[in-house]
Amino acid sequence: MRLTELLKTEQVTISCELFPPKQGAQLENYKKTVAEVAALKPAYMSVTYGATGGTSDYTVELANEVCNVNHIPALAHLTCASSTKEKVASVIRELKEKKIENILALRGDIPEHVDFPLPGQYTHASELIADIRAQGDFCIGGACYPEGHPESETIFTDLDHLKEKVEAGCEFLTTQMFFDNNILYNFMYKALKKGIDVPIVAGIMPVTSRAQVKRSIALSGCMIPPRFAAIVDRFGDDPAAMKQAGIAYATDQIIDLIANGVNHVHIYTMNKPDVAGAILDHLSYIYVREG
Repeated sequence: MRLTELLKTEQVTISCELFPPKQGAQLENYKKTVAEVAALKPAYMSVTYGATGGTSDYTVELANEVCNVNHIPALAHLTCASSTKEKVASVIRELKEKKIENILALRGDIPEHVDFPLPGQYTHASELIADIRAQGDFCIGGACYPEGHPESETIFTDLDHLKEKVEAGCEFLTTQMFFDNNILYNFMYKALKKGIDVPIVAGIMPVTSRAQVKRSIALSGCMIPPRFAAIVDRFGDDPAAMKQAGIAYATDQIIDLIANGVNHVHIYTMNKPDVAGAILDHLSYIYVREG
């Protein structure tokens, strides 16, 4: 299924993200995780692509597990930072063979102490999107940053680059994590004013430990609102309480988003089916799972 068939409707969709293993020996355990998340009946499941190349070899294999074994629409990631044009062409051939129709095209995080781009690499996600479009009939998504990309001078500069991605063939966007819904609503208004009218999927990260908060800030530069900071201060040293509070906070974010017309939500599960399951259980009348 092409994801735009879902994302261009008013239907509420909740999807989940997984990451592949760094070593092939772990693959069978990761396939079990895929099955556990698939049993939650998300609208679709995405599989990330290792920024350093360590996990990229297993992206297609897990996406195949999602789509052709567990029968959930799959979204396979592809990145500029860890792929040559030759590698992208190879992955596209594999995706065609597995009948996986959806690709999330990203620049990706540039590994430390590595020159980028090297000869034969894409520089920007817009170039990758255009090349994917030229090589096959895929539904192509891209990433967006409600608080602006950390490397952009301003949010408006970032929106200019975002529009380039859409013009290159990006059919939907998934946001980086955010913890204040008002930031997303403001971003969506600015994007629409810029002429970016493709579906935007809200990316929600359930933060279940104090260490995860630090990693989230380091990776995305996202703002931690006072309400969430108070939760971390109060419960951060009690793992069970912090997990429960983090699930509750993410659930509350999702309810508010759907109540305000943001019908498509993507949960960054961190390969934790129990966390995703707890959130979906709290939304049992809001997100009606099929099957």
